[in-house]
Amino acid sequence: MRVPLSWLRSYCDPGLSTAELVDRLALTGTEAERVERVGVVTPEAYVVGKVVSVEAHPDADRLSVCQVDDGAAHPRTIVCGAPNVDAGQTVAVARPGALLPDGSELGEATLRGVRSEGMILAEDELGIGETVDRRSSDGIMLLADDLEPGTPLIEQLEIADEVAELEITPNRPDCLGVYGVARELHAATGATLAEDPTDADAQAQGSDSADDYCSIEIADPVVCLRFTARVFEDVKVGPSPPWLKARLSVAGQRPISNVVDITNYVMLTCGQPLHAFDLDKVRGGRIIVRSARDGERMTTLDGIERSFDSEIALVCDAEGPSGIAGIMGGAVSEVSEQTTRVLMEVATWVGPNILASSRRLGLRSEASARFEKQLHPDQALAAQRLAARLIVDLCGARLVPGTLDAYPQPLEPRVLELRVERLRGLLGQAVPKTEIEAILKRLGFGVEAVEGGYACTVPYWRDADVRREVDLIEEVVRLYGLERLPTTLPARRRAIGRLTPGQRLRRRLEDSLRDQGFDEVINWSFTSPAAVAALRLGERPLLELANPLSADQSVMRPLLLGGLLDSARHNAARERPDLALFESAHVYEPDGSLDAPRGSPGGARPTRERHHLAALLTGALAGGWRGEARAVDYYAAKGPLEAMLEAAGVGWSAEPAEQPFLHPGRAADVVLTSGECAGWIGELHPLVAQAWGFEGASAFELDADLLAAAAPGAPTYRELSSFPAVTQDIAVTVPDELEAAAVERAVREGAGELLARLSLFDVYRGDQVGTGNKSLALRLEFRAPDRTLTEDEIGERRGAIARELEQIGGKLRG
Repeated sequence: MRVPLSWLRSYCDPGLSTAELVDRLALTGTEAERVERVGVVTPEAYVVGKVVSVEAHPDADRLSVCQVDDGAAHPRTIVCGAPNVDAGQTVAVARPGALLPDGSELGEATLRGVRSEGMILAEDELGIGETVDRRSSDGIMLLADDLEPGTPLIEQLEIADEVAELEITPNRPDCLGVYGVARELHAATGATLAEDPTDADAQAQGSDSADDYCSIEIADPVVCLRFTARVFEDVKVGPSPPWLKARLSVAGQRPISNVVDITNYVMLTCGQPLHAFDLDKVRGGRIIVRSARDGERMTTLDGIERSFDSEIALVCDAEGPSGIAGIMGGAVSEVSEQTTRVLMEVATWVGPNILASSRRLGLRSEASARFEKQLHPDQALAAQRLAARLIVDLCGARLVPGTLDAYPQPLEPRVLELRVERLRGLLGQAVPKTEIEAILKRLGFGVEAVEGGYACTVPYWRDADVRREVDLIEEVVRLYGLERLPTTLPARRRAIGRLTPGQRLRRRLEDSLRDQGFDEVINWSFTSPAAVAALRLGERPLLELANPLSADQSVMRPLLLGGLLDSARHNAARERPDLALFESAHVYEPDGSLDAPRGSPGGARPTRERHHLAALLTGALAGGWRGEARAVDYYAAKGPLEAMLEAAGVGWSAEPAEQPFLHPGRAADVVLTSGECAGWIGELHPLVAQAWGFEGASAFELDADLLAAAAPGAPTYRELSSFPAVTQDIAVTVPDELEAAAVERAVREGAGELLARLSLFDVYRGDQVGTGNKSLALRLEFRAPDRTLTEDEIGERRGAIARELEQIGGKLRG
């Protein structure tokens, strides 16, 4: 929401600097993303002038020599090319030294032999409205005749301003109007708030009635809560006055015509969108609000023909659609220069329907952005009052008596109870009653003292947000000041809510990777089919989004690897190629074991959602990761994986396997001791690495949910044995292709419960063990909890180990 600060201060001016003003608003929950200066840079050089005389230029047919009173001691000579300049006009004048909106500096100049000492300005030269052709009939901008020459122009027009870009939360549609922000400023500072501009109404004239011109029917109350309309006769459509154009331009709106500009001005003032119909183009003199028929079509104001379905609400006349409810009007009833009668519509639409319709059509407007947040029906007549005054004043129109008002289910004001004791209990300290009353009244709430607290009537502009007692308490505390509340620990010892075992394990795994030098990244859960294809996943089923933001985010990610590669590429493009990244997040795929539930929207498929943890290593890692200089091969990823799973207490082994995105022969499955596959590890396939611009990389990805199920419970402790351990080293000869993990399992099986520790400390290949064999040196530590072990017991265990090794093709060396 762009809020011109001069406009805001015209409603509420607390006397704060711009920085102090936006900071004060931020403390109440309305933050400014940025503040920018707009308009002219040197407003002191722009003044009101009066044209004293106009003479033809002696040497140019299209130029005039004007004497202009700008408040100085003597009239100023200005050469002007506008055809509409004339003596007696009140105009805007730029004196020499003025910086124009295009950045150029105005100086004195000689034009065809005549010295010019300034400029009589057109609207575009002040950044107001469209670019003006000085040779057209528009020409220079004319001001009110009662202005005094020399008056600073900025006192009459907002030619220089500061604009705050406010971030409005979805629950505060009242702040999508400048006066709504002024209410917030008044509540936060106590500064005087100007009278609500929507309170005063225009005077209707004539003996006829609005019912004589049009009728309204809400055929589908599910999409429209209220529909109001007023009729205006003798409307003169033309340019808006400069002050209105200036305000709209600063607020980011393009001035069009007085009628259309009034609808935009009212919307920006109070947050309620309006729409003006050319009444002569409302076919049959009827307005019908209904859902669209499938395939129904209409050309909207942007010149695009659109097709609708039954989920979209339309505003129709007797012959068909004339507007998309709450989003955009139709060209069939557009106001033009020939319009003399206007039907002003102000309606209240059902927010979720407008949001869904806007998304289905791919069409978002200033109106839909407000309606989708759910406005209150009372706001419709408030906007009608302000619009009526402006149309009568600026368009010379006659307001026809009566208001067409279809309101099927009127809403009663919401009254909530606020208990003082409840407020104290939630905040941890008491707030003085006088301060509670003052805050609520400044916010516009009706406040009546009752036993134990207050009965508070919610103003219509806050009805969508304040619906419970706790909402009232939030209103009090956000203005009272969260910083004034004491910092205390919970009073009760028994905390509510703890981490589940799975959550604790995930944190332990993440901390393990951080300890090893990995940086965590957080990526979108959405990805593109092209990214999945780059991972060589082929025909793997994907979970598609029904309404994606873009083609690049149209499916849910089946792996975390793609997002990690995107993050790595982003960093590599910024001269950070040596990376160790990890992500802990969910992955998604269709659950093929289930059928779509009956009635699922769009044939939605059941989803299999799992929590994964993945890591990626890129670059040479020369001193960039754990201070080591090694290639990012299979073993570079295996080390961190081993350390992480050891910290989790999960037993596992690496079993040779293939994945389409991993290098053949340099990949493995991570298999738990239970036999379940928990993930994969390996070097990236060269084609995948090339697709992301890397020479090579290694990665692993695990199912954290599966690890949580396999992890041991809370660790238990046993008493340390006071009896000595017996340490023995053995050498085992096995075929070269046999994995060390298989040898370890056989040794543990033979050693039994007396084996306290086992470690591999050497691998030998050579003539002494024969071709195709290898020798593994293992250190065994035996210990009993209740006795000192004898040589016979150890010998018996060695024999059992030898028998187990023979079964897998190994033998003990002498």
